[in-house]
Amino acid sequence: MSARSWQPDGWDAQVRIGVLAPHADVGPESELQAMAPPGVRIHGARVLFTAMGPGGAMDPTIPHAPIRAFAAPPHIDEAAELIAAAPVAAIGIGFTTTAYVLGAVDERALIERLETRTGDVPVVSTCLSIVAGLRELGISRIALFDPPWFDAELTGLGRDMYADQGFEVVYAAPCALPSAQSAIRPADLFDQIGAHTPDSADAVVVGGNGFRAAGVIDAVEHALGRPMLTPNQALLWGTLRAADVGVAVPAYGRLLEERVRAGS
Repeated sequence: MSARSWQPDGWDAQVRIGVLAPHADVGPESELQAMAPPGVRIHGARVLFTAMGPGGAMDPTIPHAPIRAFAAPPHIDEAAELIAAAPVAAIGIGFTTTAYVLGAVDERALIERLETRTGDVPVVSTCLSIVAGLRELGISRIALFDPPWFDAELTGLGRDMYADQGFEVVYAAPCALPSAQSAIRPADLFDQIGAHTPDSADAVVVGGNGFRAAGVIDAVEHALGRPMLTPNQALLWGTLRAADVGVAVPAYGRLLEERVRAGS
């Protein structure tokens, strides 16, 4: 029989990462897989999020009650237990606003609760990964850009959460962009960040795992000369670190490059 070559089929993954995502949100998996280095595969588990309807439809601003419900038993606990049964090395919570609404202390309690269901598989959250990443980079002052579907009160909770963690928030606002996930364009987000980032900010931070942001990280960092941290970028960094993976991740910001140099 003559020698044959086989097409890639995804089975050659060296590391698999699970992500808990709102049931109608494709953003976390899309961005995580786009940024993931060779040999790393992303696997999603769906968690009920009643603020989203069929096709990912949302109201122009999301209500706060579904955010609290997302983090409450039983749906997220069951999803964590199920994805942990797969051969994954770490699980990320692909949701920014649990930390906004609950605060960092209760976010850590959520992680501890989920880890009682995931056994040896560590759980990592988005905002606590951003906090750890900011500290890793030596950042003290941030500009916070949230999705247009966050209201001012929700962004205020995010500002307070970062302030409670020791950061000075020199700017915080939802972006003045169309309030629909499918309507976000990288060029528009780039322009928003460029127009509103104060000179006093050491870094740009973006909220919302369903907010299309990963593609502009490299451009923003080159334009502003400062790090940019986005939810899914930081979650990838956090889950790779939890999985003890040190690999090159170019073109998606200083955080992932610093992660590479740190090695672990």
